[in-house]
This record gives sequence, C-alpha cells and structure tokens, in this order.
Amino acid sequence: MYSNRQSWLLITMAAGILLNGVANAAAKPAYGPELEGFSYPWPVKQFQFESQQQPLHMAYMDLQPTKANGHTVVLLHGKNFCAATWEDTGRSLSAAGYRVVIPDQIGFCKSSKPRTYQYSFQQLAQNTHELLASLSINKAIIMGHSTGGMLAARYSLMYPADTEQLVMVNPIGLEDWKAKGVPFIGVDGWYRQALQTTDEGIRNYERKTYYAGEWQPAYEKWVQMLAGMYRGPGKEIVAWNSALLYDMIYSQPVVYELPDISVPSLLMIGERDTTAPGKNLASAEDRAKLGNYPLLAREAAKRIANAQLVLFPNYGHAPQMQAPAEFHKSLLAHLIAP
Repeated sequence: MYSNRQSWLLITMAAGILLNGVANAAAKPAYGPELEGFSYPWPVKQFQFESQQQPLHMAYMDLQPTKANGHTVVLLHGKNFCAATWEDTGRSLSAAGYRVVIPDQIGFCKSSKPRTYQYSFQQLAQNTHELLASLSINKAIIMGHSTGGMLAARYSLMYPADTEQLVMVNPIGLEDWKAKGVPFIGVDGWYRQALQTTDEGIRNYERKTYYAGEWQPAYEKWVQMLAGMYRGPGKEIVAWNSALLYDMIYSQPVVYELPDISVPSLLMIGERDTTAPGKNLASAEDRAKLGNYPLLAREAAKRIANAQLVLFPNYGHAPQMQAPAEFHKSLLAHLIAP
C-alpha cells in the first residue's frame, strides 16, 4: 500500500505527464490531409478540373506585382516542399515586377490527393499547363526546385514554345538512381516508409541534406507543415500519394533528355547538396557515389544547350531558403530581362 504522500506524488507525476502530452500535442498540430489548418502567405485559389476520369482541385497562389514588367514566373515546389515554401522567392520576384504563380501539384499539400492516379511528370506538366491556360498565361518562365526541377524540365520539353526560360534549382533526376544501385521497393515499400514520417525524421534529414548541416529556427515551420499532414485523420491518404509520387520520381529520371531541352536554361546549384531519393536503401559503396552535386551540376550544364550555371559552394539542397538574399540577387541578375 502507498502512503498518502506516495499516492500524492504518483498522482502529481501522472498529471504532469498528461499535461506534457497535451502541451506536446498542441505544439505539434495536425494540419489535415490538404493542409486545411496551415496558412499560406497569400490567398489560395483552387483550379477545378477533371483528370483521369475524376474531379480534382489544384491549389495555387497568384501574385500580381504593383509595377508589372510583362513577365510571369511559375514556381514549382519539390517533393518535401509546398507552394508556401516559395514565400521569399515570391516576394522577391513580385517586387521586381514579375507576376508569380505558385501551384501545389496534385498529390501535394493543399491540392487533391486521389486514391488512384497514374502519376507522371507528363501528367503534372499538363495539369500545370491547363492551370496557366485558365489564367490566360500563354508564355512563362518555368522555375522548379528539387522534384519541381524535374517537372520544370519536363514542362519545357513538352511546351517549349510556351516556356520563356527554364530555371532549375538543385533539381533531382540528374542521375538514374535505379541504374546506380538504389533497389526497387515499389509503391508498397514507399508507403510503409511514408507511414513512419515524423517531425524528428524530417528535421534530421533536412538539416543534413538541405541545409548542409546548419539549422535555423525559421526552418521549423516547414518541418511542422509536412509532419502536420501525417498527424490525425487522413494521414493514410497523404502517405499513399507520397508513395505513388516517390515511385514516379524513382522511375522517371530526366537525365537522359537533358540534351533535348531547347529553351534558354539556368541551373542554380547549392554544391553541398547530397540528395538522392532512396540513397539509404543502397549499399555503402553505391551510396557514396550518389548525390554528388558538384559533378552532377557541371555535367548537366554541359548537356543542356544554352545553359548557364550558377554555383553556391557553401549551401545545400535549398539555397533559396538557406541564403535568400544572396540567392535572389543572383536569380534576378540571370532572369530574362524585363
């Protein structure tokens, strides 16, 4: 039997644990499968359309500059990013006079997450082209980061007449991971991995790969944005779409078609990037050869006609977030002049 004092201590400890759990839950919100609880920096609109015999909606932001220079930039996010993570870039471009359209692709963030969808970069490019047509945008600068860089390249290959300039920021797909030792795990394997997503796992991966070992408090917002979709009801459909998208990324590298890109192109590369989806699945020997961005960047620039290469030696996978002032100064200096 416990004494009165022991019983009081046990009750106090239990209450403390309960309160800490409540506090932690409050600090780690569930944002919903379409980020319903997460606010974007500008009003979010929805492009309603039908694709693969089902109604879908594609979220986007449309920034109208105070003094328009006559050019539009379309910003395409990466796999572990959303339209909102382009906030600094959107502000810089808008202030310089560009109209800026920032969509969430189908399967991501605030857009539809269908149970069944045949994902391909061609399909996502077509969806984006239809969005721009609905906005009466016939020609644009297409700028993509990470997986968005793969999509931007595909868009330029499908719609060269509508692509004023191609900008790729640390694009992935510059190497064929399956040919370099990353084993096939299929959609089911990617799904099992996605179900294990936590903010700690996201943070550790991003610190090492995206930010070259550095961490700033401002990055935490984006960690919780992603992790918040995996908390509470709806996390299974988020994980399932993530798995379908990873299978698309793994199986559709753009590296073989780089010489076919015909539009003016700009590569902006943080050289301390080591991103290679599925790298953790490869052998130690193969893993050491993957994600070598200093080499990949230079090889890609040589294979793309009319390509300019801008290197950031001290930054990782997301130089636009790690060093926004430096990055945007360079971006504006290399964009097609108004």
